[in-house]
Amino acid sequence: MSTRWYPLYQQGNPQLRIFLPNFWLKLIKPEHNQPKNVVEFHCSMEMTRLDVKNYLEKIYNIHPVHVRTRIALGKTYIPTGYKFVAKEDDMKIAYVTLPKTETFTFPDIVPKEAEDKNEKAMEEIEQNFKNFTVKNKIPGFPSWFVM
Repeated sequence: MSTRWYPLYQQGNPQLRIFLPNFWLKLIKPEHNQPKNVVEFHCSMEMTRLDVKNYLEKIYNIHPVHVRTRIALGKTYIPTGYKFVAKEDDMKIAYVTLPKTETFTFPDIVPKEAEDKNEKAMEEIEQNFKNFTVKNKIPGFPSWFVM
């Protein structure tokens, strides 16, 4: 079922309509260690195993060997200050097995060099703050209270 609304009738010929599916896949990093040829996706709740396989074959030209799907239930919680129970949305997770010859490694978005630069910058900021608080220390007031 589509969530898009299409007009029932348009004046003129031909009646041009394009019906697009509401299917989507989102690659996610697996929580647990998996074999190199298994890829994990979040997908639309309406998608079946066959839909996931066809989606990957037609759009990305990836030919999976096997597809497993499961529905992960959303967490229930009580919002602070309220007297009712709320629930997060359920998610469908698809595990796609590629042929043994193919492997997939999740891309490293933040390289190690960038993390080192961030750590050096944080250490420099902390040192500057310590120097500032030592210079401006007022007896009888906490160190964070600077006029």
